[in-house]
Amino acid sequence: MDILHSLGQLFVGSVPTIIIVLLFYLFLRWAFFTPIEKAMVERDARIEGAQREASAIQAAAKQEVDRYHEAIRKARGEIFAEQEALRHEALESRGRLLRAMRARAQEDVASAKRRIQAELEAARVQVERNAPELAGRIVRMILERPAPASGGAVP
Repeated sequence: MDILHSLGQLFVGSVPTIIIVLLFYLFLRWAFFTPIEKAMVERDARIEGAQREASAIQAAAKQEVDRYHEAIRKARGEIFAEQEALRHEALESRGRLLRAMRARAQEDVASAKRRIQAELEAARVQVERNAPELAGRIVRMILERPAPASGGAVP
């Protein structure tokens, strides 16, 4: 029993210490831990809000980048279509120019053929007109030529 009595006295002697420790705990909880918990909860809420805001900004930026890439693709498509139209127009223009030059060359060839044909006809007429006179000259030259002295061939 002695032990129980000693334990009882020890317990009674430790009650003021327990009360002081309990009051110190309540004071620390009121003055220190509660404001820290509030600050941590507020910080967590702010972090969560900032993360949601950052996610929203990131999603908006991704959409903007996608729109930008789509606009670039569309602009490239328009540029390629415009270049194709210009190339097609240039090819058509070149084709028209070649057809016009070919037609003009054919006209020039036809004109040259007609001119040559006219010159040929004029030369033929002149040859036919001058043929009797030339034939007469040739006959006179042959007849007026002196006979060779020897009985040989005519040079």
